[in-house]
Amino acid sequence: MNIYAMKRFLFKAFLGVLTVSGLGVGILLAPNQVEAYQNPSTPTGIFITVTYTEPMNVRGGPGTSYDILGQISPGDILSALGISPGREWVQVAYPGGPGGVGWVYASYVSISGGELRIVEPPPTQTPLVTSTFDPTLMAAFNVQPTQTRMPTFTPPPPLTIPTFTETGPVNTPKFPSGIFVISLGIIGSIGLLISFVLRKQ
Repeated sequence: MNIYAMKRFLFKAFLGVLTVSGLGVGILLAPNQVEAYQNPSTPTGIFITVTYTEPMNVRGGPGTSYDILGQISPGDILSALGISPGREWVQVAYPGGPGGVGWVYASYVSISGGELRIVEPPPTQTPLVTSTFDPTLMAAFNVQPTQTRMPTFTPPPPLTIPTFTETGPVNTPKFPSGIFVISLGIIGSIGLLISFVLRKQ
C-alpha cells in the first residue's frame, strides 16, 4: 500500500468516526429539544392568551380613561393577577406598568389555569392643572352684535315711453322752387343771347 492510498484510508476513517460521534450526540440531545419545543415558556398558574386578531392596548387601569402603557400582540401569553368587579378587565403582570401590572380587555383574551380573584381598580388619574375661566373676563369678550336695520329695496320709477303725435302738413310755397330756378336759367340765356347779338354789330 502506497502513501497516497494510506492517506485516503485514514481520511475516510476519520470522517466515519466524526459522523458516528455526531449522530450519537444528536440522539442524546433530541429528547431535551423535543421537550423544549413541546413546553414553551408559559407562565405558571393562571395566565391569559391574546385572542384578538390585532395588537391590543395594555392600560394602567380597567377602563379606557386610563393611560395606555403599551401593546401586546395576538398569541402573547401573560400571567393573570386578577379581574375587575364587572369582570370586563383582567389585571396582568406587565413590566412597563406601575407596580409591574397592567390591565387588558377581557373579551380579547382567554383565561386559563384557574379562577381569578376580584381586584379593585386603581384611582383614575386627574389632571394636575384644571383649566378655569374667569367669568368677568369671559363677559368682556362676549360682545353681542348690535341689531341694524336691513337695507330696504326701493323699486325704480316706471319706465315712460315717449309718444309722438303727427302734426299738420308743412306750409309749402305757392309755386315750386324748381320753376324759380328754371326762370332764372331762361333769363340768363336771353341775356347771353342779347350780348352775343350786340357783339356782332
